[in-house]
Amino acid sequence: MPQLSNDQHIRQLANLELLARQVVEGFITGLHQSPFHGFSVEFAEHRLYNNGESVKNIDWKLLARTDKLFVKQFEEETNLRCYLLLDTSSSMNFPEKGESKLQFSIYAIASLIYLFKKQRDAFGLCLFSDQMDWISAARSTSQHLFYLYAELERAFDEPKQNTPTNISQTLHYIANEIHQRSMVIIFSDMLENSMSEQKTQALFAAIQHLRYRKHEILIFNVVDKQHELDFNFDNRPHHFVDMETGNEMRVHPNQIRDNYRAALHQYRHQLELKCAQYGVELIDADISQGYNHILKSYLVKRNRMV
Repeated sequence: MPQLSNDQHIRQLANLELLARQVVEGFITGLHQSPFHGFSVEFAEHRLYNNGESVKNIDWKLLARTDKLFVKQFEEETNLRCYLLLDTSSSMNFPEKGESKLQFSIYAIASLIYLFKKQRDAFGLCLFSDQMDWISAARSTSQHLFYLYAELERAFDEPKQNTPTNISQTLHYIANEIHQRSMVIIFSDMLENSMSEQKTQALFAAIQHLRYRKHEILIFNVVDKQHELDFNFDNRPHHFVDMETGNEMRVHPNQIRDNYRAALHQYRHQLELKCAQYGVELIDADISQGYNHILKSYLVKRNRMV
């Protein structure tokens, strides 16, 4: 992979920050224009302006976006700590054409980080695959934001090849490392655990460890719904390659579709039940559906913690 010059790297970071800002600002505007209210966050605490009252608290930026007068009621300092965990194993590189699960997760995380910074919440980042690859402290500064963006850019530019996942090990490490009640947000396709009962039980033990330490957990199960859940492939033989092991198989999708769906449904049902048992939010994040669902799910979870 060719090395980027400093100017190229700065431009890429600026592009990631610009995309994140556009996603978040668009989401906030839509939130204000909808009947969905009640979030205890800085930008959501507005009310319609009443004729005759002081104009000093009018949000003029929001007026420019919505053509409506809103009064900002208060800005609240928070000390919520959020840790974002990104699965960078090779299965996250699917699909190879268009936006992959890894790329979708990176953009979603960049948007969440921008949202954290806007709310003055502390945020940290962890990258993992079959081992803990990189972890930061949780801070709320602009310098820290661009520091994390640089790591996300590196993960974007250098996707791993033939690398499996060990999410359980990472969750145990995080549970031991974080000493203050925090929100732990995981972006993973969760496919490692569907292959083995032993790995599934190890995952549940790691989740239980986090919950024992009083952390709140939000799992975004990143999927390409059309292909991975629905198994919607053309009616012809296909050459399938396991992106983590390199194993290959040539098969007609119609011959295995029913068995594939049944096995995946059984695993996902078990995962949903265990997450419900431990009070963990498990949310499908279809890469074709955009980022608003990600931001809204986080705000709902955050609102329950403050």
